[in-house]
Amino acid sequence: MRYSWLSILKNGLTGQSGWTPAWRDAAPKPAYDVIIVGGGGHGLATAYYLARVHGIRNVAVIEKGYIGSGNAGRNTTIIRSNYLLPGNEPFYEWSMKLWEGLEQELNYNAMVSQRGILNLYHSDAQRDAYARRGNAMRLNGADSELLDREQVRAMYPFFDYDNARFPIQGGLMQRRAGTARHDAVVWGYARGADRLGVDIVQNCEVTGFLREGERVIGVETTRGPIRAGKVGMAVAGSTTRVASQAGLRLPIESHVLQAFVSEGLKPTIDGVVTFGAGHFYISQSDKGGLVFGGDIDGYNSYAQRGNLPVIEDVAEGGMALMPRIGRVRLLRMWGGIMDMSMDGSPIIDRTPLPGLYLNAGWCYGGFKATPASGWCFAHLLAKDEPHATGGAFRLDRFRTGHLIDEKGVGAQPNLH
Repeated sequence: MRYSWLSILKNGLTGQSGWTPAWRDAAPKPAYDVIIVGGGGHGLATAYYLARVHGIRNVAVIEKGYIGSGNAGRNTTIIRSNYLLPGNEPFYEWSMKLWEGLEQELNYNAMVSQRGILNLYHSDAQRDAYARRGNAMRLNGADSELLDREQVRAMYPFFDYDNARFPIQGGLMQRRAGTARHDAVVWGYARGADRLGVDIVQNCEVTGFLREGERVIGVETTRGPIRAGKVGMAVAGSTTRVASQAGLRLPIESHVLQAFVSEGLKPTIDGVVTFGAGHFYISQSDKGGLVFGGDIDGYNSYAQRGNLPVIEDVAEGGMALMPRIGRVRLLRMWGGIMDMSMDGSPIIDRTPLPGLYLNAGWCYGGFKATPASGWCFAHLLAKDEPHATGGAFRLDRFRTGHLIDEKGVGAQPNLH
């Protein structure tokens, strides 16, 4: 069924009885051309672009739980392309362009809202760094504006501009950035892939890999063995665990990232704002809740829950930016497992094992990269060569020294 105002009107007049399931709950077949392990945004986007762009439709997406049960439903919904380095900026700008046409392509309301993102700066040195970043963005076709203190004050008069420790001097604005509904993005890609013939297999956990010598020829699952010409991993925070079943040790650590939602408020923050004197970012959902987060928990973990010191640190960042947030009640919180790479940038590449491909290491940037990640991973699986936009995301860059250290803090995952 194609969604339209006519279908909404028709079903509204017939008791909403004509809607069909958005996608099939498929049973696994014995073999496929390609298996994608991981039914999150990246895995589903990969399957969709394999079918739509490359015509490869004998594809299965294997998910251990239900669609969207992992990091896809555990993020703060921000989309942006305000990156600096050559390896990153073209990729995230391509993702931004895909976001801008995503709802029309998928015929699904992903609630893409280009409300803008403002990165605040608090010193002359930080201003100069943001000016450089803005120039790099413009060179790659992205939009950017460097705002002064009064321009920021006109947008958000209730921020704390006069705090002697962290005075706000201005900010870097990208107006095309914003937010998208994370669940709707996953559902849209699942529906789009299903309509093109992709099998989406839920409640099917991968427990091992089928091999012929060094070559991977399929997966062992809780629903039996499934063979494939190629297998792609897109399992985010579970990357190290799944890869270990193939005997791979990857330059990735898993950390918890917590996020928070407040009680519903009247419209307060109409865009996305990041605090430059600490790691704190905030936006407001359509329901009125303030959605915010900060640093990862500093220790390695596979748990979808975090600890109290990080909650305190995030709350301190919010209070430093806008003291009035101290009167707001916290509604709920959650944790997602981040696959932190050693330089803070992702990996889209072949593994040392023929037939096995890797999409991982997304750190904080996984959700915003969803369309371009799927596009580039699908290209790699279909053509056996990296897409030009994601060509820098090689696995061997940690051996050769070609790191993509966006923050310039060194090859230490907890700093990214």
